[in-house]
Amino acid sequence: MNPDRLFESLRDDVRKLVPDDMNVSGIEFEGSVIVIYTGEYDKFSSNDAIPRMLAQNLRRRVDIRPDPSSLEDPEKVRERMLTMIPDTAEVFDINFIEDTGEAVIEAINPNEVVGKEGQLLSEIKKETGWNVKVIRAPPIPSKTVSDVRGYLRTYHEERHAMLRHVARRLVRATRDGEQWVRMTTMGGFRQVGRSATLLTTRDSRVLIDCGLDPGSDSTPYFGIPEANPLSDIDAVVVTHAHLDHCGTLPALFKYGYEGPVYCTPPTRDLMALLQLDNIKLGYGEARKNQYEAQHVRKEILHTITLKYNETTDIAPDVRLTFHNAGHILGSAIAHFHIGDGLHNVAFSGDTKYEKTWLFNPANNRFPRLETLVIESTYGGHNDVQPSRVDASDEMRDILQHAAELGGKVLIPVFAVGRSQEVMLVLEELMRTGKMPKVPVYLDGMIWEATAIHTAYPEYLNSQLRTQIFQQNENPFLSPIFKRVETSMMREEICHSPDPCIVLATSGMMSGGPVLEYFREWADEPKNSLLFVGYQSEGSIGRTIQRGRPDITLNHKGRSIDLSIKMNRVTVDGFSGHSDRKQLMKYISSLEPRPDRIIIGHGEDRKCTDLASSIYKKFNIETRAPMNLETIRLR
Repeated sequence: MNPDRLFESLRDDVRKLVPDDMNVSGIEFEGSVIVIYTGEYDKFSSNDAIPRMLAQNLRRRVDIRPDPSSLEDPEKVRERMLTMIPDTAEVFDINFIEDTGEAVIEAINPNEVVGKEGQLLSEIKKETGWNVKVIRAPPIPSKTVSDVRGYLRTYHEERHAMLRHVARRLVRATRDGEQWVRMTTMGGFRQVGRSATLLTTRDSRVLIDCGLDPGSDSTPYFGIPEANPLSDIDAVVVTHAHLDHCGTLPALFKYGYEGPVYCTPPTRDLMALLQLDNIKLGYGEARKNQYEAQHVRKEILHTITLKYNETTDIAPDVRLTFHNAGHILGSAIAHFHIGDGLHNVAFSGDTKYEKTWLFNPANNRFPRLETLVIESTYGGHNDVQPSRVDASDEMRDILQHAAELGGKVLIPVFAVGRSQEVMLVLEELMRTGKMPKVPVYLDGMIWEATAIHTAYPEYLNSQLRTQIFQQNENPFLSPIFKRVETSMMREEICHSPDPCIVLATSGMMSGGPVLEYFREWADEPKNSLLFVGYQSEGSIGRTIQRGRPDITLNHKGRSIDLSIKMNRVTVDGFSGHSDRKQLMKYISSLEPRPDRIIIGHGEDRKCTDLASSIYKKFNIETRAPMNLETIRLR
């Protein structure tokens, strides 16, 4: 059946299911969603049972919208909404999209707009006749969140055209005959960096992650026949926002990819932030960028977000569900259900199987699971890290010693994840009097990344959510944190005689403001350099961490030699990756236990070591492929 005939058949099904007294003025298809327009939106909005019934019977996601011709003037509606919404909601903005009948309310406290059991939201919909959506406005203003949301509003017509194109691709006919599933490793296997895997069936192609190697800027192997042409790729799925998983993605749009990108809402915002910063760093370091800001904007326009445990079709024979990975904000394990029960495979991305200061442990339960692709960053036999509590105690001791010396502490961090965890520890230590209060300066993208965290507190762990929502104590808003906004302010901090703590990007010291501080403070023995994150082989951070007494750095086009006399200490336990014990515990806890486990995202010996250990202990088939291998899963 061709798409037009299938769409018409679905329209007939909708009309049969909708009660006779409810007028349906139009039925459209956007991605995997059936959009129903009605001139009597109040009847639909006051009856949640109707959308649920339609979704269950049609086995598709359903969105009911008011017919644009039935809508009242937005300014009058705005005034009416504001009289209905309590002041405690702290409404930041209300935006109207007349083509879709959507009114988007941004509020600091969105639950106040929704009301108990959704009652107030239903009343607002019924009273105004608009399809009201409520989103959280970050308590720390975020330029990224504001720009992404504004861009999607401005270019909503182009976005809807893209979604209609995706809808037609989803309903194309599948072929009869032998069915199979295979994966091709395009990057990130027997290495950390440039993660990319192509999942292929007889009828579809899905790319999981599209990263770069932060140390060398190398990209996945896109020259292979399986990945060409780009127009044959049905979807790109991004597990999380770190550049080694999404840093090459905008280049796909530069070279002709026109399909969708699936990720969680925080991942969309964070990866745009990191990709745009990567462009900025490229210009600053006089290196050629693989893409420009226009390609990041196109990526945003093509991104379809899914919450955890939300399932959608992404190809004619592939359904995707995201589960919490516990790594960074919005990080996801991507679970694929292929065919009519043909095969189930999950790509873990980067995972943390431990409750951290920020997140709940990685999900370990799936409806079905035959193959698991898992990371091995700390999969080596001796890769055992201390607990978060021990790490916090060790950090306290180091910082107290640094305070006694009267020196400065420089902490290289990734803007997303480790920064926020270190912030939480520092806030607690100073608030409880366990260490002296000193200014904590945040340089690089840390402040903006933290603002994005405040926009999505529902992705944080249960304890932190309770602290923010019920106790009204948001540790990210502590006055100890100072944002470094200008180069002049950075200069003042560098040359100030007063003790302080600086969190600065980049986490592997490959560039960014961390090097500005390092150049100024490296030759002073009372200063300290504190590593809390993974330093990849070959990175500047790894070289310094190993104790090298001097180093040559590039600065403004010339080489400078630095003598390193500052203390160098490493606090393990802050990593967003599972260590060896946690990886093995995760495998033992999986429900159901997979038939096959494929190991990636780790140095060569760690991949093979973990694969061997899993096989010996659990008698599960394991593989530790190299890049450019193809494995048949079914």
